Amino acid sequence: MATQTASYPALRRATNGGCLYLVSTPIGNLEDITLRALRILKEVDLIACEDTRETAKLLNHYGIHKRALSYHEHNEVVRAAEIVLDMEEGARVALVSDAGTPGISDPGDHLISLAIRHGIPVIPVPGATAFGAALMASGLPGGHFHFVGFLPPKRVARRKALKTLAAQPATLIFYEAPHRLADSLADMAAALGNRPAVLAREVTKLHEEFLRARLGPLAAEMKRRPVKGEVTVLVGPLDKESARPLALKPRGGVSVRVRVERLQKKKGLSLKAALKVVARELGLSRSEAYRRLQEEKALGQ
Repeated sequence: MATQTASYPALRRATNGGCLYLVSTPIGNLEDITLRALRILKEVDLIACEDTRETAKLLNHYGIHKRALSYHEHNEVVRAAEIVLDMEEGARVALVSDAGTPGISDPGDHLISLAIRHGIPVIPVPGATAFGAALMASGLPGGHFHFVGFLPPKRVARRKALKTLAAQPATLIFYEAPHRLADSLADMAAALGNRPAVLAREVTKLHEEFLRARLGPLAAEMKRRPVKGEVTVLVGPLDKESARPLALKPRGGVSVRVRVERLQKKKGLSLKAALKVVARELGLSRSEAYRRLQEEKALGQ
């Protein structure tokens, strides 16, 4: 049986100039926008926005006054058809999300695919993405990564999705809502092992924060200290320590840091000697005990 390939109309650029620009906007700091993006936003006939109020903040900051139209997950089917009709008549349209890049965990797929089917040029204007900025500063391997985006909100579906990722030999990148963060981190630790991880919060914004630890300690910390704002979770590939039991603590259930500090204070031990004692108590190598000490310091435990 012969296979069939999709046939798309020729691009219309030469005939009427109608086109769709996919314009990346800042994820926090308003200076994180390209000169090209600003020029395009000034030149287009229409800006399709995820939320016109959010986009207005950017446009007003740069003195851009253009017709704006809402385009979001609740109206995209109807609104995409209207926008395509405008572009078929020669309109140049810029699609923007509230922050970051359209089509990456944001509305845009339906309009983009419809424009392509109608032979309308789709032109990317690249810029900021939350996962890209987080990966840059994570310290985790960036040569091979797998962007997942948002996991299912329900626990059973979330755990099922995570199990399919367990064999991935790459850094995994997730977006997550703050109110689900602790549960998601715990599910990640259970499904993926106690891997090295980074929680990037409010990247490029005033309260930007990076927490670096293993998944187990991160999950415990987020249970104790919930956070607010935009969150990206990066999980490193499997390593020798990933399969170790989670949340081991020395005598009395205190943290490695607290136990080390007590030994230093009460017995006058050096950091190296105190770590050796704690490592022996936990059945760990001194390097692993030191790593846990650094994680707990980073998390304020």
